[in-house]
Amino acid sequence: MRKASSLQTIIKENIWFFLPFGLFLLLGAILLAVIQTGDVIFFFNAYRSSWWDGVFLFFSKMGEAAPYFLTLGILLFVQFRHAAVVPLLGLSVTLVSFLAKELFRHDRPYLYFRKMGVFDQIDAIEGVALNGGTNSFPSGHTMSAFALYAFLALCLPSKRGAGLVLFFTALLVGLSRIYLVQHFFKDVYLGAILGVLIALAFYYLQYGMKASWMSRRLGIWKEPGAMQDMR
Repeated sequence: MRKASSLQTIIKENIWFFLPFGLFLLLGAILLAVIQTGDVIFFFNAYRSSWWDGVFLFFSKMGEAAPYFLTLGILLFVQFRHAAVVPLLGLSVTLVSFLAKELFRHDRPYLYFRKMGVFDQIDAIEGVALNGGTNSFPSGHTMSAFALYAFLALCLPSKRGAGLVLFFTALLVGLSRIYLVQHFFKDVYLGAILGVLIALAFYYLQYGMKASWMSRRLGIWKEPGAMQDMR
C-alpha cells in the first residue's frame, strides 16, 4: 500500500500549485503591509463592469458545494480513498471556518464601510445580497476553494499544468469575494492559508485508512510508479 510522501516531496511533485501559491503568500504579505483595509475593494470598484460581474459571480460559486460533488466524481477514477475524503474535507472546512469567524468576529465590508460612512462610494452589484455581520475573517469561500483544489491537485496523477489551473481557480474564488464586496483581502489571505493546510492534513490522513477497497478505482488513469493493487 502506498504511503504519503514527505512534505518536501509533495511540494516538489506539485510545484505547479505550490510555486504560485508561495508567490501569492509573499506578494500578499507585502500588500497587506502597505495597504489600508478596504483598498482592494475600492480598486475593484473602479474597474467594475457587467462582464467582470459575471466572471466573479461564476467563480464565487466555485467555492460552494457543487464543485465538491464534481471533485468526488473525478477522484473515483483516481483512487477511492481520495474520493472518500472529499465529504470529510468539506465538513472540516465548514467547522474551521465557523470557529475562526466566531473567534475573530471582524466586520464584513458592508458593516465596516457603513460605520466609516463611506459605503455610498461603493457600486454594489445588482442582485448580490451583502452580508452585514461580523463573520468576515477569514473567508469561508476562499478556504473552501483552496482546500478542495489543493487536495485535487495533490491527488491527480498528472501534475503538469493541472496544479496551475487549480491554483488560479482557487485564487479567482478568493478575488471574487473581494470584488463582490463580501470580504477584505486579509480575509482571503488567511482563508487561502487555512484551506491549503486542511488539504495537506487530509492528504496525509487518508493514508491511515487501511481498507483494501480504498486502493481501487473506477480508473482510466494510472499513477506513475504506483504499486499494483494487492490481490
